[in-house]
Amino acid sequence: MVNAHDLLWGMTPAHAPADAPAWVLEALSAGHPVVVRRAIAQAGHVAVGVRGRLREQRFAAVMPMAAVQRRVVPEALCDVISPRNLPALQALDQLRPVLARENWGVTGSAGFELASGIEALHGASDLDLILRTPTRFDRGDAEDLLAILDTAVCAVDLQLQTPFGAVALREWACPSRRVLLKNASGAQLVLDPWQALV
Repeated sequence: MVNAHDLLWGMTPAHAPADAPAWVLEALSAGHPVVVRRAIAQAGHVAVGVRGRLREQRFAAVMPMAAVQRRVVPEALCDVISPRNLPALQALDQLRPVLARENWGVTGSAGFELASGIEALHGASDLDLILRTPTRFDRGDAEDLLAILDTAVCAVDLQLQTPFGAVALREWACPSRRVLLKNASGAQLVLDPWQALV
């Protein structure tokens, strides 16, 4: 089973739809991984996103599960050290001790770069993280964690992954009653991201 933000290798241009732009075919031809996205795919397939060199180059596609040759999960990237010296990577170094006791991982451009070795970060990149929270994460704890993240040398976007989807830490730490929960079915405002949606 794969989860959102997992990186998968094995998708080729032959798996891309006919309307895929040239940069998608180039990325797949070069053997770049694709990232699992939150969407429903038909049986035997997984919804993925292809990344290009430019920020606006993101393409939604589906990949046959049978084509997957390698999978890297966000948690596998926590201790990967990059030789590059960029704010997002400095922030990652800064936050490792803070999150050491948690079940967390690196996603977004930093995760892509750390997993693949392909340069995806730049000086203004945010650091994207995920924190697995199978049980309720107290809003007070969310406020405390957000305060620490906000001391990092770049913007940090952390998602809390609940059994029913993901919610932004920044939203959960705010006083608003409802927060946006994202899952494969879409996004909706909920009172409690750890309760099954009815």
